[in-house]
Amino acid sequence: MRVHADQEKCCGAGSCVLSAPDVFDQREEDGIVIVLDAQPPAELHEAVREAAAICPAAAISVS
Repeated sequence: MRVHADQEKCCGAGSCVLSAPDVFDQREEDGIVIVLDAQPPAELHEAVREAAAICPAAAISVS
């Protein structure tokens, strides 16, 4: 799995961090998403897919 977050689309809602805190974080100054692990281990794949599905800005993609 490869994770990408489009910081231009991100609205800073933080739902990704709540779903997969080992994979996503937010910038201090504006809450924009940061990918901590672009190739997370298999045990985190379900949480990452959930984060992508619930992102209100559709800023997270998984391949």
